[in-house]
Amino acid sequence: METQKLVIYQLFPRLFGNKSTNLIVNGGRDENGCGKLNDINDIALSELKKMGVTHVWLTGVIEHAIVKGYPANGIEDGNPLLIKGNAGSPYAIKDYYDVNPDLATDVSERLTEFKELVKRCHAQGLKVIIDFVPNHLAREYKSDMKPEYIDDFGVHDDHSKAFSANNNFYYLPSSTLQLPTELTQRFPECNYEETPAKVTGNDRFVAEPDVNDWYETIKLNYGVDYENGGTKHFDPIPDTWLKMKDVLSYWNSLGVDGFRCDMVEMVPVEFWAWLIPQIKQISPWMCFIAEVYNPKLYQSYIQCGGFDYLYDKVGLYDTLRSVMCHNKSATAISECWQNLQGIDKNMLRFLENHDEQRIASHHFVGQPQRAIPAMALSTFLHQGPVMLYNGQEHGEQAVGISGFSGDDGRTTIFDYWNMPEHQKWMNNGAFDGALLSDEHKQLRQAYADMFKYAQLPAIRDGLFYDVMWQNNDVGLFNKHRCYAFIRYSSTQQLLIICNFDDTSQHVHLKIPSDALQILDIPRPILVRFANIADQQLSSIGSEELINDGLKLIIPAFGYQILDISS
Repeated sequence: METQKLVIYQLFPRLFGNKSTNLIVNGGRDENGCGKLNDINDIALSELKKMGVTHVWLTGVIEHAIVKGYPANGIEDGNPLLIKGNAGSPYAIKDYYDVNPDLATDVSERLTEFKELVKRCHAQGLKVIIDFVPNHLAREYKSDMKPEYIDDFGVHDDHSKAFSANNNFYYLPSSTLQLPTELTQRFPECNYEETPAKVTGNDRFVAEPDVNDWYETIKLNYGVDYENGGTKHFDPIPDTWLKMKDVLSYWNSLGVDGFRCDMVEMVPVEFWAWLIPQIKQISPWMCFIAEVYNPKLYQSYIQCGGFDYLYDKVGLYDTLRSVMCHNKSATAISECWQNLQGIDKNMLRFLENHDEQRIASHHFVGQPQRAIPAMALSTFLHQGPVMLYNGQEHGEQAVGISGFSGDDGRTTIFDYWNMPEHQKWMNNGAFDGALLSDEHKQLRQAYADMFKYAQLPAIRDGLFYDVMWQNNDVGLFNKHRCYAFIRYSSTQQLLIICNFDDTSQHVHLKIPSDALQILDIPRPILVRFANIADQQLSSIGSEELINDGLKLIIPAFGYQILDISS
């Protein structure tokens, strides 16, 4: 059981350590460079620890399909028809038992370099999370590093059957895979034959996947016959289940502390209910995070599946984005926790990750400082974990076309590329932020302050009380641009107010009598408030607090945390 609130830093090694600045659109690793595991040195990890990070999610560690291989090391070139970008998708796994060779300083020692990185993280008091991609794998999957007792996926499949519980893949008998015309025209010199065609990763049961499909991947079979009413065939245990248990056991043995599980809703919850307890029996501390997008299934993946945490994308992320962009009132935030039905502590909050647009991009709000109140709310709202994506703390903008990825406000995961603002903090490996602007130094410090406050007892362990319902008079409290709540534990009581507006907000914040009773504050009495940031004190009588409200000025795009006492 964790004794601290989880602060997860999503670190993409290919981007994180890349020092190259003169990049070519669609450039290869020789032209554009590539970050290495060894770039994530003790200094970098120490700085993450100082910022308040508790867990590092290393994205793209497991070997995935890449265009230019390492033939001298037995890693052949990949087929461009089946790879998105030159660097490839980190979610098109080529070998579940190997490390991405692009990330190694010495390719022949790539597994050793990964183990050494895990040791460095642990030495700094950081836990390590990696991706587990269970739903699909690369079309040219072939494991060179699997144990001898494991057969590769599909080796014993009956290709004549569209579905068999004993098969690892789904098939389209008597059909040949037809890749999108856009690809075959772009790479006329390349060929790929697949007969019978296998079902594509995003549940496309056709032999002609579209260019917008996950055409580079194959769907794995967990014993669900989708084309016959979704009937389940889980007895005996499907071979795919057994193979995946071995994969997780392998990475567990290498010192990994958790898994961010990709697209878990595309895999039956029964698999997770079978798998997770077995892994936790070996390593009780193991953390499982689910990428989920269907709120109707949240309870199932917690209660039945055994996950520790779920993405809070469809709820809080989408709502906060709308509030930040003036498309929703801040009052909508209350609906987020109300809809969760008590699993707030299981929700992972974030404002950026590899799938989402950068806050500082012109596709989002354009200014990284505008994220401060939303990130503060994400961090302080409940006991659950919060996540920061590498470069977010330095205001990465993700400007321009990189190759496979266009100018869409996301830092590419498919191309060899860099993060210019992050590079200023990295400062050629010094990780001292010497090249950052004053504005971005302040931004980084703002995140560090949030993560420091995240470990306050009331935020780390305490309960939540929403005071928005008591503050409906817009003349006294701008409920459309501000959000206020209380976090309280047996040792601490905090009032937190976030201002999403570009102007300071003068508020009269009322705290209902019910809240004072819950906080065990007697009436009548003088209630004291101390600003956590500067210890500035203010006092107000309990009856005035209930009826007229505490007078406060909340800075533009800012927040305040007030310690309550009586």
